[in-house]
Amino acid sequence: MARAATTSDAFNAVAEPRRREILQFLATGERSVGEIVMRLGFEQPSVSKHLRVLLEVKLVDVRRDGRHMLYRANAEAIRPLHEWTSRFERLWKHQLLQVKERAEKKKQME
Repeated sequence: MARAATTSDAFNAVAEPRRREILQFLATGERSVGEIVMRLGFEQPSVSKHLRVLLEVKLVDVRRDGRHMLYRANAEAIRPLHEWTSRFERLWKHQLLQVKERAEKKKQME
């Protein structure tokens, strides 16, 4: 089965670890490509490529400020990612609660 293009949707786009790092950095505020390069230590062409993908799936927005392009995370576009992963958070909390209950039960039996 052919792999889906990274630009087909937000889930495919964030499958790439460097894109997740960029998105996480942009969650703290608006940044230029140069700031992203300096902070994350990626090469500029790589950052530009990843930003292009994130823009195509609308996970980031961009605005021009003079000669600079400033990027920021698009919270509304990230919402489906959050909602989907939160389902698994509930599952893990339930699993951890069961582990805790078993450990406490075992401790009481000792």
